[in-house]
Amino acid sequence: MRAALPGYSDYPVVWVEKVDYFPAFLKLDDKPCLLVGGGAVAARKAEALLAAGATLTIVAPAVVPAIDEMLAGGKRLRLIRRRFEASDVAGNWLVVSATGDALVEQEVAAAADAHRVFCNAVDKRQNCSFISPAIVDRSPLIVAVSSGGHAPVLARKIRAQIESLLPASLGQLASLAGRWRARVASHYGDLRGRLRFWESFFDGRIGSEVLSGRGDNAERLVADLLSENTGAGFASGEAWLVGAGPGDPGLLTLRALQILQSADVILHDRLVSSDILALARRDVTMIPVGKTPGCKANSQEEINELLVSLVREGNRVCRLKGGDPFIFGRGGEEAAALQANGLPCHVVPGITAAAACAAYAGIPLTHRDLAQSVVLLTAHGKNSIDNLDWASLARERQTLAVYMGVRRFPDLVRQLIRHGRAADTPVAIIERGTTPQQRVIRGTLGQLTLLAKAHRVEAPAILIIGEVAKLGSTDLTGPDRVLSLQPTAPEVASTVHAATIG
Repeated sequence: MRAALPGYSDYPVVWVEKVDYFPAFLKLDDKPCLLVGGGAVAARKAEALLAAGATLTIVAPAVVPAIDEMLAGGKRLRLIRRRFEASDVAGNWLVVSATGDALVEQEVAAAADAHRVFCNAVDKRQNCSFISPAIVDRSPLIVAVSSGGHAPVLARKIRAQIESLLPASLGQLASLAGRWRARVASHYGDLRGRLRFWESFFDGRIGSEVLSGRGDNAERLVADLLSENTGAGFASGEAWLVGAGPGDPGLLTLRALQILQSADVILHDRLVSSDILALARRDVTMIPVGKTPGCKANSQEEINELLVSLVREGNRVCRLKGGDPFIFGRGGEEAAALQANGLPCHVVPGITAAAACAAYAGIPLTHRDLAQSVVLLTAHGKNSIDNLDWASLARERQTLAVYMGVRRFPDLVRQLIRHGRAADTPVAIIERGTTPQQRVIRGTLGQLTLLAKAHRVEAPAILIIGEVAKLGSTDLTGPDRVLSLQPTAPEVASTVHAATIG
């Protein structure tokens, strides 16, 4: 089975695009650092460096009274009252320049580079080899926010929003965890057991009591939790069948996001976007198991077997599917496989493509005057299109939402018209719905095959058939740029309208 899914355990985390700076927290206890400048800004930087434990040298011709007070207070601080010299950099772990003098800050940056010492120049991104983020201090928990020097005011605004969300007692909870960390590590022999313990610690009664200001019995509660669970107490695995929605990460449910950030392994479909995968925790194992049309690789049976195997090994497995797992997602088959093996399985619904893509195209699936029902159907699968109730589907005053049907458009047209649906029934093809690459191509049922060919429609695309398809307005989707495209087939040139949104 694993030969069909080669190297499944070797897939790395999803790497993000290149970033301007590597985020890090530096331990500066008793390490010599240099601050150039003696004004009010320099005084604030001096306070921060001293609070981090640095042994600080300040070089400046003159200083504000706040720095003199630091000197008088016996801080780990010495002052050299003169202009900066390049040799001042030698022997320091890092340098901060806060003079406000562009020429001096260029000299400091050049000297730091020459000595291979990291340098920060306040509000001068071009002279920085490291930057200081805006921070939310819940010591020992620190949250840092950075715009990479592009928009410091925006970083501070985001910091203020985070400040309002994080309880002041978070620091107490972090300190409590720190006091028990070594004992928990010795109690559990494997990483998975420790991870489960800490999730119970933070998400359960202990976290609730401390954050509510009732932490008097916290130590006892931690001891109880540890004694209740043996070294293998958290080793059981479980699976979540999670709907990722049709593409836009903003449509991911809160529960789906929580699962992404707690799962040990993610089995994901081919069409789940990299933006959504990037929301997972960084040490997760990613296994792509998407099925490619026309290929036999990654059969459903193999995916079921892999899912069962991973859960049996004790993993928390997120089976991440586009749209909703129980709407043409084969989630029912995977749930049955897990249940047949006595393994726990949970379902997290997602926004299905018909609802989301139609909404982004401004198309109401139901309408009081035009459509009193909506039918979801697939044109892909085990003889699916040959076994449909065409007489029922051809009725008027209903909307058809066709999944995975691009290659079967000619059959759809033939069967619907044969069973009484009018050839001039409006249709809309929504390609790559809800993403910046979304295209909405409009026409009639009789023109459908030509429309798809003229505009080279490719999967993923959903087809909306019915009077509501003519009501679409791209104004409802959000993007403010609509690009009209002319069809290449003259047979449809008089009636088709296509739009690229993004």
